[in-house]
Amino acid sequence: MTTSTPDLPWTAETWPIAAAMLPFGGLDSRGAPIQDADPAEWSKQLRLVAKLGFTEVDPTDTWVRVGDLSPSRLADFRSVVEDAGLTIPAISTSRRSVMDPEHGQEYLDYSHRLLDNAAEIGVPLVSYGFFQAFTPAQAEALWFWLEPGWRDDPSPEARASAAGKIRGLAEHAQRNGQQITLEMYEDTYVGDADGAVAFLQEVDHPACGLNPDIGNLIRLHRPLGPVPPMFETTLPHANYWHVKNYSRDEDPATGVVATFPLPMEFGLINYRAAITRALELGFRGAFLCEHYGSDGLGVIARNRRYIREVLATLID
Repeated sequence: MTTSTPDLPWTAETWPIAAAMLPFGGLDSRGAPIQDADPAEWSKQLRLVAKLGFTEVDPTDTWVRVGDLSPSRLADFRSVVEDAGLTIPAISTSRRSVMDPEHGQEYLDYSHRLLDNAAEIGVPLVSYGFFQAFTPAQAEALWFWLEPGWRDDPSPEARASAAGKIRGLAEHAQRNGQQITLEMYEDTYVGDADGAVAFLQEVDHPACGLNPDIGNLIRLHRPLGPVPPMFETTLPHANYWHVKNYSRDEDPATGVVATFPLPMEFGLINYRAAITRALELGFRGAFLCEHYGSDGLGVIARNRRYIREVLATLID
């Protein structure tokens, strides 16, 4: 099967598929913060990503906070990424919500700095989210999604404030020749398909799209509707896509739900169907492969190969 869309910007072999740096955590080989490490430590981890077959990487800010690098350190960072043979299609932020009740202004300032530093090293997109720091219970759980986390304030005043701050980031991105995207995450303003699209309409800016990370939702131990309609609603607005998968089992007699991280082709989400539909609906963004637990980096590499195989069946 091949797509009938003639304007695809890449082939199956060149479509940007990035590795998340989540499996490396925030420490270097000596146990010190990777943020402050010698560039050789950055290089060591980035070269491992390249050895696994990646040509793209997303330096997720749980690894290195690109927005907090000085000009000289930013130049070093760009150099080691290029020396590893990697490019950066996007940078994802994590748990730095501009609506954080204690650190909101700090995170908003950081979000703007990140856009400028990203532009300086040629990164065209930044992914933001409203999910916030782990609660103590989440930090202690086997899987953090087993415990309830932050819930955004649903009041009209708070929503308007959130939309205004994101609009300001989109305006900044547009001036830089960039885009931003909003990562879907439970109990936030973009916590379900319809709500995410509604919030995007409130932001109302062409430089702001959606990151339809449905994997964040299927892992929850709570009721879940059919997955294909979620993608049908969100994919027309997608400009970056975090992809990961989970098993999901529901016992109708007790209501018990059990989920577990799996490689993309084995989980609940049928990514072959989802990617096919995404291209039909106009998705032209990069993919970001994520995984929690086990050999996270190995599964991420496996997911990259899977996406390439799917794309090869869709693109001449």
